[in-house]
Amino acid sequence: MIRLVPLLLVLLLTACSTAPESRNWLTYRIDIRQGNMVTQEMAAQLKMGQSKEQVRFILGTPLVADLFHADRWDYVYRFQPGRIGGETEKRHLVVIFENGKLVAVGGDVIAYGTTAEAPAQPATRVIDIAPADGTGK
Repeated sequence: MIRLVPLLLVLLLTACSTAPESRNWLTYRIDIRQGNMVTQEMAAQLKMGQSKEQVRFILGTPLVADLFHADRWDYVYRFQPGRIGGETEKRHLVVIFENGKLVAVGGDVIAYGTTAEAPAQPATRVIDIAPADGTGK
């Protein structure tokens, strides 16, 4: 009985301590995907003037369809990897309708040719460097 008292005290004291890193390497964590995964290919299928039904068929049901802004749909996606040090990925696509037809697409997943311009091609040029002996060839 006398030996159990110190053992119980040690166990009680360790239960009161906090771990410095709650996401330690021993704990298995799954990848967490939340919202609508909208890819560039899906956004590229959107065309101005499409109906709400066509957009819903291409992108799926919007995560946010606000009652106060019935003509605005928000597609939000978040990916949190389970491993330590993994980067959280966030995407947001906004689709705006007018009279039931698609008029604007915005956010960080934008297909080229909708409302954003295609990125300019990087300019490249070849530079010939003369040899150190000065012969030019």
